[in-house]
Amino acid sequence: MSSPCARVRRVGLFGGTHGNELSGVLLVRHWQQDGAEIQRAGVEVKPFLTNPRAVERCTRYIDCDLNRVFDPESLGRPVVEDIPYEVRRAQEINHIFGPKGSDDAYDLIFDLHNTTSNMGGTIILENSRDDFTIQMVHYIK
Repeated sequence: MSSPCARVRRVGLFGGTHGNELSGVLLVRHWQQDGAEIQRAGVEVKPFLTNPRAVERCTRYIDCDLNRVFDPESLGRPVVEDIPYEVRRAQEINHIFGPKGSDDAYDLIFDLHNTTSNMGGTIILENSRDDFTIQMVHYIK
């Protein structure tokens, strides 16, 4: 978003970035079947299963960690036959929800994960100096 006061128009809800973290997978599948509870007036909310092959196998990833390949080098790699699955998937996700950093990109992405650590509910932010982000965290909390 360009400023803390910019209007949120589109939000992505990701589950299954790591195929063995099933909380986000179950929520995304639920919302894909019935999205009434996530819809808000004036905001497009899109639930999205990010790594379906890893989810199908109930494994963290197929070739490499999907969270680690949203960098410019991976997103700009040519699509060839032997490109790692998650790199190709990151390119597809970037095309659907981006391109990253553009005016057409989704305003917010919530990437749902779970852990066996005793952390309670945890929110990890890309930017904690943005007034909008801080207010959003307080709202969620």
